[in-house]
Amino acid sequence: MDIELIKTFIEVKDCRHFGKAAENLYLTQAAVSSRIRQLEQYFGVELFVRNRNNIQLTAAGERFVSHAEVMMQTLRMAKQDVALSVEQVTQISIAGTPNTWDTYIHDAISKIYASQPDVSLVAEILAREQITRQLLERSLDIAIIFDPPKAEELKIELLHTFALIPVSTSSEPIASPSDVTRYIRVDWGTNFTAWHGKELKGMATPLMRTSTARIALDLMLQCGGTAYLPDVLVEPFIEQGSLHRLDALPEFKRDVYIAYHKENEHAQKLHAIRRMLGKEEPEAPTIIVP
Repeated sequence: MDIELIKTFIEVKDCRHFGKAAENLYLTQAAVSSRIRQLEQYFGVELFVRNRNNIQLTAAGERFVSHAEVMMQTLRMAKQDVALSVEQVTQISIAGTPNTWDTYIHDAISKIYASQPDVSLVAEILAREQITRQLLERSLDIAIIFDPPKAEELKIELLHTFALIPVSTSSEPIASPSDVTRYIRVDWGTNFTAWHGKELKGMATPLMRTSTARIALDLMLQCGGTAYLPDVLVEPFIEQGSLHRLDALPEFKRDVYIAYHKENEHAQKLHAIRRMLGKEEPEAPTIIVP
């Protein structure tokens, strides 16, 4: 099967629009439509429901998505592996969810890059379900995550524990969660969600929800607001007076884990990286706010 057909399917799935997919792929809309028809003829099913300005996946299309993503990931890895084999460089792929990048992976990548010159890194931000699947398929070497998957094939180890603290752009003190204004709810995983519901009863409905701490921080600094953010991320802004800690609200301790397959072919490299990442606490990442 022509891999370009798969690439086109994924682009249409992401855009939900044949015209926009054509622009992104530098193709005509007719060429995109033709490629999707070829795929549908190959499988003998329709992959999209073609309503005007509302392209939706069919049930068959939904089932094909994970297969298409695996095929593209495998091809990328094969291409990189073939290129690297000449140079005798080990390729290590590392991934995490959006918030693990903000709190840990940013610093982890810097450490690996500086201390492992014979390692070629592939770094990605993925959904938790994608991370679990790729770890089990051994198409991903290392995951840094909050809520580790439960699978006998995987090795899970604690890397670091940090504090999520309530901060606000307002210096006005509050007495209880019901006094919080302009709240931005950041997704810090299932444990935090359960704790939040129990400990912060009466909190107003969030003005915004996001899975990325940087989005919340940037929005707060530009427009004002309140959120639970990592201590390592907000301490410089507290020192500058841009943010203020809300002492009336409790903090939440969050664990960061490393996960990798027990039978990974780069086991020796992974153990060295694991030891290196566990030596020090992460440094505060640099954030540039316009």
